[in-house]
Amino acid sequence: MNNRDTFADRLENAAKARQALLERARAKDRSNDPEFIARQEARAAAARAREERETERRNAEIERRNAKRAEQEAARAKAAAEREAEKAAQAAAEAQRAKSSLREQIELLAAQKATRDARYAARKARKK
Repeated sequence: MNNRDTFADRLENAAKARQALLERARAKDRSNDPEFIARQEARAAAARAREERETERRNAEIERRNAKRAEQEAARAKAAAEREAEKAAQAAAEAQRAKSSLREQIELLAAQKATRDARYAARKARKK
């Protein structure tokens, strides 16, 4: 730049520099380059495949957890059914014991009554 450059000259030089920068940037623009487009598509395909694999992994993990929960629920239900069956068996055994105890008490009372009746009959027979 020399001392005779005017303001208009400086503006013109700045505009030319901006235009040169734009042309260089356009020359470097890869959006029209077939190799660049192919690489971009390959990257996008790889990203989609990665997302699909991640989704499959998540779904498999969810299925595994659901299966584990179902298995645990089945085990709990089986244990509960076994406890209920055991309680029912205990209740039946208790009822049977109570029934036999009641039968024994009835037999004991019948034997006591028979003994009492026999003494009563013997007393009556002695008085006659």
